[in-house]
Amino acid sequence: MLDTLDAAAVRRWCASGLAALKRHQGEIDQLNVYPVPDGDTGTNLVLTLTSAQQALAMDLDTLPDSGPTAHGHALRLMAQGALLGARGNSGVILSQILRGFADQVAGVPAVRGRELAAALRSGTAAAYTAVSRPVEGTVLTVVAAAAAAAEGADSDDLPAVAGVAARAAAEALARTPEQLPALARAGVVDAGGRGLCVLLDALVEVLTGERTARPAPAPRSARPAATVARETGSDEYAYEVQFLLDAPAEAVTGLRQALDALGDSLVVVGDGREPEGTWNVHVHVNDVGAAVEAGVAAGRPYRISVTRFADQSESPSGPVVAGRAAVVVATGGGIADLFAAEGATVVPGNPSTGELLDAVRSTGAARVVVLPNDANTEAVASAAAREAHRYGIKVSVVPTRSPVQALAALAVRDGDRRFEDDVIAMAEAAGACRYAEVCHASREALTVAGPCRPGDVLALVEGEVHLIGTDLTDTCAAVVDRMLGGGGEMVTLLAGVDAPAGLTDAVRAHVARRWPFVEVHAYPGGQPFYPLLVGIE
Repeated sequence: MLDTLDAAAVRRWCASGLAALKRHQGEIDQLNVYPVPDGDTGTNLVLTLTSAQQALAMDLDTLPDSGPTAHGHALRLMAQGALLGARGNSGVILSQILRGFADQVAGVPAVRGRELAAALRSGTAAAYTAVSRPVEGTVLTVVAAAAAAAEGADSDDLPAVAGVAARAAAEALARTPEQLPALARAGVVDAGGRGLCVLLDALVEVLTGERTARPAPAPRSARPAATVARETGSDEYAYEVQFLLDAPAEAVTGLRQALDALGDSLVVVGDGREPEGTWNVHVHVNDVGAAVEAGVAAGRPYRISVTRFADQSESPSGPVVAGRAAVVVATGGGIADLFAAEGATVVPGNPSTGELLDAVRSTGAARVVVLPNDANTEAVASAAAREAHRYGIKVSVVPTRSPVQALAALAVRDGDRRFEDDVIAMAEAAGACRYAEVCHASREALTVAGPCRPGDVLALVEGEVHLIGTDLTDTCAAVVDRMLGGGGEMVTLLAGVDAPAGLTDAVRAHVARRWPFVEVHAYPGGQPFYPLLVGIE
């Protein structure tokens, strides 16, 4: 039992919450009927919290010299990651709940029961403020009930207050059909509210060490959610538009007015930075161009996504194959965290055939893709795949040679595709990702780039030495330049366990100067021997 919510507990809560959302993803998708039957709330929440976990994995140990406490810093990273990765109405609202939670407790020495209650109240206020026209019977009602119950407990006992809040949220969720006609017609509860209940149950599990088996309230009708008419007032809008926006607060005021006149389901939330912050904008409209133009008028919109609801309501072409999984070999704690955040089962580097086979079987899936991440492990993976057939498991090995290729492959996974087609798409994505490794020479040798001495910096592209240098940062920048000279839109940097402080920042700054239209993502990989791994897509 934990009596306070420290930074480590925040990280476990995020990981546990993400795992729980993935377990309930399909169930929550089927509940989604408000405000339109797009059937993707569970998926959106998973993607939102995946972004939050990635933010924690990237920067959890970097505490500012002044400002929030360690737990406050972790919560703010979690909230910021959720904001930048938020998908759909529910994802955006969840990011604001987390932001209000973080803002409330960032400076308090310890988070106990009463502090948790105040954090839930702050999260509730932030969520209601984010929505232009709040509607009861949604996740807003559920979080408000959790906050009220936590305040009513009037206790410093953190696990007890968390339990009270989670129970109250579940009870409020069960009442949502009484408040929202669309839910009553469908005989289901609110999808976003169900997702929040899953997260609160995950918090209780982290604090108590005991998992709460709290299924969603049983629907009163077997009618599929995807066939339910959307709520009155929303069916006139055909598109969902969402984008991130860098803009000052005063410009966002005008943006809200412009978008409110164009459509409904408007949510505009920011990260609280002054004078110019990052905002997540979500609206349902008919005039997509006008919505994007309103964003351009306010600031710099990016990551623009447009969804046509008529497409979302259609059934997938072909059967959806259940029981899939991915097994990835990873050397380095940061790399392992990135793969785990993508829902993969992670196996430590240089595994045996038996260890890989055990990992495949542990997934419980009938179809598994394995990403070995080096040539030696590829042979082991192929042997494990052959053995897996004895247990009725179909295994396909995507021949990745670097973790950056595995990240590219996992990014294109699509459970709606046939398994074989999905494997092909992953292999194509991995093959399109060129990779490089930067290390120090351990001995004298003659390479294709010339002779090297112990201690020289070597840059290997696709396994061959292309550059030999004396300065690590300069060589890293030079190999990125050489690779981008052949084309590329995105650079992925994985810093090794022995990488000097500021290495990825220096390479990122170099790319920004030389290649201003190239996107850069940097993560702490934690791999040995290689201070930097590079991927170019």
